[in-house]
Amino acid sequence: MTESHTLPRIVAARRTPIATRGRALATLTVEQLAVPAVRAVHDDATHMLGLPPVVADVVLGNCMGPGGNPARVAALGAGLGFAVPGLTVDRQCGSGLAAIIEASTAISAGDGRPRIAGGVESASTAPTRSVDGVAYTRAPFAPSGWHDPDMTRAAEDLAEHDGISRERQDAYAARSTHRAASAVAAGRFTDELVPLVGAAEHDEAPRSGIERLLPRFTPLFSDGSLTAGNTCRVSDGAAAVLVVPGGPGGPAHGSATPGLAVRAHAVVGCDPALPAIGAAPAILDALERAGVDLAQVAAFEIVEAFAAQTLAVLDRLGVAEDDERLCADGGALALGHPWGASGAVAVVRLFSRLVRGGAPAGTIGVAAASVGGGLGVAAVFEVVR
Repeated sequence: MTESHTLPRIVAARRTPIATRGRALATLTVEQLAVPAVRAVHDDATHMLGLPPVVADVVLGNCMGPGGNPARVAALGAGLGFAVPGLTVDRQCGSGLAAIIEASTAISAGDGRPRIAGGVESASTAPTRSVDGVAYTRAPFAPSGWHDPDMTRAAEDLAEHDGISRERQDAYAARSTHRAASAVAAGRFTDELVPLVGAAEHDEAPRSGIERLLPRFTPLFSDGSLTAGNTCRVSDGAAAVLVVPGGPGGPAHGSATPGLAVRAHAVVGCDPALPAIGAAPAILDALERAGVDLAQVAAFEIVEAFAAQTLAVLDRLGVAEDDERLCADGGALALGHPWGASGAVAVVRLFSRLVRGGAPAGTIGVAAASVGGGLGVAAVFEVVR
């Protein structure tokens, strides 16, 4: 097994506030969301290292456009110089985590230069797309002839397939919201946030009075169990991390700085008809590659697109839905789901919980997402100090 001190590691992690589509961040473009996150991570690294890191690339996840390589635009906008290229990754709602994996893989392959990676989504300003003048909300996740449900329909189908009741879903959504509210009250998001002055300086969520609200929501499908209360809100936001090499690179590369070593990662495929389960096999695959048992994981951050989806993943893993390790400060059900950024938000949350939170060296964390079209993305991290 590779020694953790030689692995790529994350030494800085920040995110913007998250806001529901059409609300607090509605006027900000992808560029205006991504640039502050990238710049904040670069500034944090400069402060820690005593000099600006020489960044090899900026890798960002994004799903809905506007195109034009937002990662390159963010690199230029953040003042990193025209020599820093950019790569935009699309694995749908696993994009932000996939971007961090991409950056880590490049370093593991021998390029010892730091990289900034993460994700961004402005659902509010995403362009309208059309074919022959007919607008569409998303491109196909599977070719003609395959079952290709929208993620909301897929989550409803999964709830029915697994027998996951509305009561269970509502209880999970309420728990996520309460955990996020506690985190806000305790200031546990403060150090990771990049305030967007004039737009939003704090997360728009979580909703107050959730128990009173949940029973009032009508099902999204007739006779179904999904509602607007146990489903995430489509959101705007961005997140970024600095990935550096481990080993003898020295302080100038951040290898002597506390952080999260990237122990292992996995991207898997599953049945496109039930795409919401993808995080489960991805987590198991990544843990096996890391040589880590599920019981050894101290913190999970799973993108909570739907309560039904998260519960189905937990059931397949054998993890209790009220496990304190799981999204301990709330997740996407409480804060919102900026598609291309959410996987990176999960890593920022792990960084705050474990590195900023003072967890000892060797502590294990996992970030994961289920993805439209039948994919799962997961990564295993270890605290290094």
